[in-house]
Amino acid sequence: MAESLSGTIERITFHNPETGFAVLRVLVKGQRHLVTVVGQLPRVVAGEFLEAAGKWIEDRDHGKQFQAEMLRTVAPSTVEGIEKYLGSGLIKGIGPHYAHRIVQVFGERTLQIIDESPAFLAEIKGIGPRRVQEIRQSWQQQKAVRAIMVFLHSHGVGTARATRIYKTYGDKALELVKENPYRLANDIWGVGFQTADSLAQRLGIDRQSPLRARAALRHVLTESADEGHCSFPEVQVIVRAGQLTGIEQKTFEEAAKTLVEEKEAVRDDAIPDGPWLYLRKLYHAETAIAATLWELLQGAHPLPNIDVEAALGWVEKRMGLALAASQRDAIRQATSKKVLVITGGPGVGKTTLVRGILEIFRAKKRECVLCAPTGRAAKRLAELTGQEAKTIHRLLEYDASGPKRDRERPLQGDLFIVDEMSMVDAPLMHHLLKAVPASACLVLVGDVDQLPSVGPGLVLADIIASGAIPVVRLTEVFRQAQESGIVQAAHSVNQGQMPEKQLLVGQDRNPILRTDFYIIEVDQPEVILARIVTLIQERIPARFRLDAFSDIQVLTPMNRSELGVRNLNVKLQEILNPYEEEQPEVARFGTTFRPGDKVLQTVNNYDREVFNGDIGRVHKIDEENQELTVVFDGRNVVYDFEDLDELALAYALTIHKSQGSEYPAVIIPLHTQHYMLLQRNLLYTGITRGKKLVVLIGSRKALQLAVSRQDTRKRCTGLAWRLGFRSESRP
Repeated sequence: MAESLSGTIERITFHNPETGFAVLRVLVKGQRHLVTVVGQLPRVVAGEFLEAAGKWIEDRDHGKQFQAEMLRTVAPSTVEGIEKYLGSGLIKGIGPHYAHRIVQVFGERTLQIIDESPAFLAEIKGIGPRRVQEIRQSWQQQKAVRAIMVFLHSHGVGTARATRIYKTYGDKALELVKENPYRLANDIWGVGFQTADSLAQRLGIDRQSPLRARAALRHVLTESADEGHCSFPEVQVIVRAGQLTGIEQKTFEEAAKTLVEEKEAVRDDAIPDGPWLYLRKLYHAETAIAATLWELLQGAHPLPNIDVEAALGWVEKRMGLALAASQRDAIRQATSKKVLVITGGPGVGKTTLVRGILEIFRAKKRECVLCAPTGRAAKRLAELTGQEAKTIHRLLEYDASGPKRDRERPLQGDLFIVDEMSMVDAPLMHHLLKAVPASACLVLVGDVDQLPSVGPGLVLADIIASGAIPVVRLTEVFRQAQESGIVQAAHSVNQGQMPEKQLLVGQDRNPILRTDFYIIEVDQPEVILARIVTLIQERIPARFRLDAFSDIQVLTPMNRSELGVRNLNVKLQEILNPYEEEQPEVARFGTTFRPGDKVLQTVNNYDREVFNGDIGRVHKIDEENQELTVVFDGRNVVYDFEDLDELALAYALTIHKSQGSEYPAVIIPLHTQHYMLLQRNLLYTGITRGKKLVVLIGSRKALQLAVSRQDTRKRCTGLAWRLGFRSESRP
């Protein structure tokens, strides 16, 4: 027979909103000591009154605890419980300080006052109309979010995104979700098809339902876009969706027609080996890129007729160097071609070439605009050219509604240079091209051998492969760059050769670093991890005078495993920014954030003007207002605690996330744990992120695998075909 227990929740030791699992410290009425209660709750707040049914057990590690089969919480009724409840940070605008003041005035009626007559809070010194309104809104939101949480929890679905569901749908949230739970996978970031499908089944939606079939097709197309594809063969989309759901093929064929009719997807029969299915926005992006590049190629060049050979001599004299033959050829083309691609690896003179092109355009009083996909890349471009450079998003004046610059309100400029083009995905390229005036010249600069963009498309590679756009491929490594071990290693890897080892460390626990590229051979993951810590804490700062926190970046092939991003970030946070009793911290979505933490923005947020890949530092944590402030490039950006799933710790990053960035020192662990992602272009990209120092640490077998294996996975895109088709069809 189940035992019962009730009391006040004094402390929340642990709570996972995805599963509801909670470990609570509870003061049972009539007892002096706290007891541990373990069970499941959608949401829990310190100070609440808890009712539980279950049994007492003796846990081997944690001792005596009450294992609950049923847990229920109700708002506290005692003055002490109410003060703890409000002081927990539950309501924005009420922290421990104001909780104490409010309870002193209203006592046991406090929660009733906040719920029914919040205007009375203005009687409390320090609480003005603005704070009253903030408290009113936060209280109403909490009530609505709790209802959503209870609903989701009762149907076996995690509750971590309940606040986001409410913010998206408002007061109609429950109604809309019950009507079509599959909308969650479409509308709520962080909620996937499996979660929505699980909820749909519990709500009784037929497993063969056309609604479910459409949702499955939409999911497969979205998932393929996440994998980098712009489109996918229709037959394979249906096969994937069938494997996921067990729905009959005929139902999917009808569902695909419906998606096309409702303009959610596009079916393209023209591309070879079709038909292909596109999400509508990706089809529009891809076709518009091809059309706009073709339009740009036409018309008069913005430069007047000039003596190009004389201009080349003038540029060399002005820059104090002799240009290579390939660089001279590239400048000739830039003075006559409306669109030009410049590609090549590190040390081949791409930046010198860009500077030379800029010199000529500026000498002729032409307006030059420089941009790159990330803030770090834009900053580096500005430093190397001496001219302002912006991120593409900021250049286009993005906000929550999208870019403000487009065909109706184009950018001003005669020459547009886009750096780090390998990172630019199809949707971003589409928006950029819409805003470039037809009279301008466009120069695309990037390393086509690096990893492709995180987002869908293969824009740089497809433009080159099409044969429709002039391309200059720089291959000669200049003498100064030849002296760099990093540059030598990168080119060796790109050619499928093992990089030269500057240092071999067997059992030596204290390597002394002497140049700029090193390989430390270690086989055991736990030893690799220990060596990374030693390098960051001691060896690199001592030898290179680099800051352990801001100058050294760990880059790893994948998220999971002992040497993956998640585990490395936890370990490095413990070392570089450990817990301090006096400092506030906040735990959300499986991550604990502290002031001083290095963090990564993981999605584009146009309201906050921060974008996927931006790195900042946590400035402060405001427990009273449930806000965390991050500094990005000197700008303070504020996050609600419930939006912290947009952030991740950034002591370690995946190599994919490091694209477009450059760091003084890079450490790359390599192990066969990373087998699936050990590819040549991934290692090559990682090595080229280091400016002063690169250290590869791991097993020789993993390094050999990474060097020898080409990434043979092909992205499904139609851009190269569309550009080539236009080129072949021209009169």
